[in-house]
Amino acid sequence: MKKFFFFAMTCIVALSVNAQNLQLHYDLGRNIYPNEEAGRQKVTLTYEAFKADKWGSWFYFVDVDFSRKFTEGAYTEISREFNLGKQSPFAAHIEYDGGLNRFGSFQQSMLIGPAWNGHSADFSKTYSIQLMYKHYFKSYDYTRSYPSFQLTGVWSTTFAQGACTFSGFADLWRGENAKNGHGQLVFLTEPQFWYNINSIKGFENTNLSIGTEVEMSTNFIYNTYNNKNFFVNPTIALKWTF
Repeated sequence: MKKFFFFAMTCIVALSVNAQNLQLHYDLGRNIYPNEEAGRQKVTLTYEAFKADKWGSWFYFVDVDFSRKFTEGAYTEISREFNLGKQSPFAAHIEYDGGLNRFGSFQQSMLIGPAWNGHSADFSKTYSIQLMYKHYFKSYDYTRSYPSFQLTGVWSTTFAQGACTFSGFADLWRGENAKNGHGQLVFLTEPQFWYNINSIKGFENTNLSIGTEVEMSTNFIYNTYNNKNFFVNPTIALKWTF
């Protein structure tokens, strides 16, 4: 779901599959922080897609945010990985992040760097670590082009005989304070927990999951109300896997 950066993409099982899912999140953030996050979206619709080929894989997602009166914005991340050898866990990762909102656009960026990917023998556990050079572009007034970096970790584990999935990402990058333009470290993580309905006898063909996502961040949310910079924003969510 939303991040003014995802990836951190969710690793999706084996390298020989194609997968996609649609998620609907009801965000509780503005209920928890009615002053600091008065303008936060109420609902986010997320589409994720993964496709593997003989050279590596594609991953992208689109977050569309809705408030009571507006479509607040659409944010996307598109990444490509090239395998560095058939048996090697290392890959070359390149990525674009950007999108539009009702005020204009998100600041665009490009990322490139190595990725280290792995999984358990049955692919019930997957992980990825990426260390990337990141470059921001001047995308609208009061932004500028500048170099940065990003460290990303992604994980997914399915357990309880396929009934539960715990997945998510954690990002650490250098950003700039929107108020004064000073550099700052930004941390964002969005762990998700899902209960998979197809684990219930009689519902094996139902690809619906019920769960939650908890966005935790420091220096990520633009807050003009006070000096608070750490936020925890949970959601109530549904996911359909195609």
